[in-house]
Amino acid sequence: MNLSTLCGVILFAILFPLMSVHAADIKAGENVFRKCMACHVVTKEQHRTGPHLVGLFGRAAGTANGYKRYSKAIKASGIIWDAISLDAYLAAPRKYIKGTRMAFAGLKKKADRDNVIAYLQQFSQ
Repeated sequence: MNLSTLCGVILFAILFPLMSVHAADIKAGENVFRKCMACHVVTKEQHRTGPHLVGLFGRAAGTANGYKRYSKAIKASGIIWDAISLDAYLAAPRKYIKGTRMAFAGLKKKADRDNVIAYLQQFSQ
């Protein structure tokens, strides 16, 4: 084994435990999103009980054009939606933003959150 191969193996052994064990699955995320479909649309800019989620990533919370039912809490949150903020919100919406109107209890499984986030990201490009 040459030196560069040995260094590569050592680097991999050090970094592998730090890498996410779960790779996001867009198809699984689509299945998880079915729980959200009663209130949210992701394929077109159409509001339901909740705002549409087209172009969600990079958007300030509480700012989807034409949606009028945002809580004061979400409008004042200062959140810009990205994978990190959405993960925290989806884990426990009412804990992450006190006073939100979202009735959904949250997604407890990290894999479910990762998958639905990967699914939603497709609609923000």
